[in-house]
Amino acid sequence: MSLIDQLLPAYQFRERHSCRVAADPAMVLDAIAAYRPDDDRFFRFMIGLRELPMRLLAKADRIPEPFGLHNFTLLARTDEAIVYGLIGKFWRLNYGLTPVASGEAFRSFSEKGMAKLALGFSVQNASVGQTKLVTETRVHCPDRLSRLSFTPYWILIRPVSGLIRRRILNSVKGRSERSSSPIRSP
Repeated sequence: MSLIDQLLPAYQFRERHSCRVAADPAMVLDAIAAYRPDDDRFFRFMIGLRELPMRLLAKADRIPEPFGLHNFTLLARTDEAIVYGLIGKFWRLNYGLTPVASGEAFRSFSEKGMAKLALGFSVQNASVGQTKLVTETRVHCPDRLSRLSFTPYWILIRPVSGLIRRRILNSVKGRSERSSSPIRSP
């Protein structure tokens, strides 16, 4: 059973992307752990666009830090995978986030009206010197109200979310392959 299956086996929404990386699996996982979406101008622009209504309506002293990887909780890491989690009402202007302390707290959380999102990355040897890197996003809505609230949001953000996930893969691929390239002497 995969790590993401252990943390979020039931879900209604899913997105999956993959690529091959010319680096070993451990190096690829380390590049994922080091990845910061704030370095991606497209990511910052899309989050800024997503948060514009919230920022326009918020009082100056209540404007939160822009959304990013720091909002996620590292739920678990093995030699083959990393899974991050988020709980909230993502369709709300402020995301309606609820802190989650651990993988076990995430797994057992089941409050109605809230959604759980797992963002997983897994690696496996594809061939000599090649690693298959997969990212999978799953969202579980435990009740009808959360599903009805989340569905239009998912339809709206899914194309951008998919593009962001593919950009993450490309960034991790580039970083991993640069790090694994042998140093050539002049």
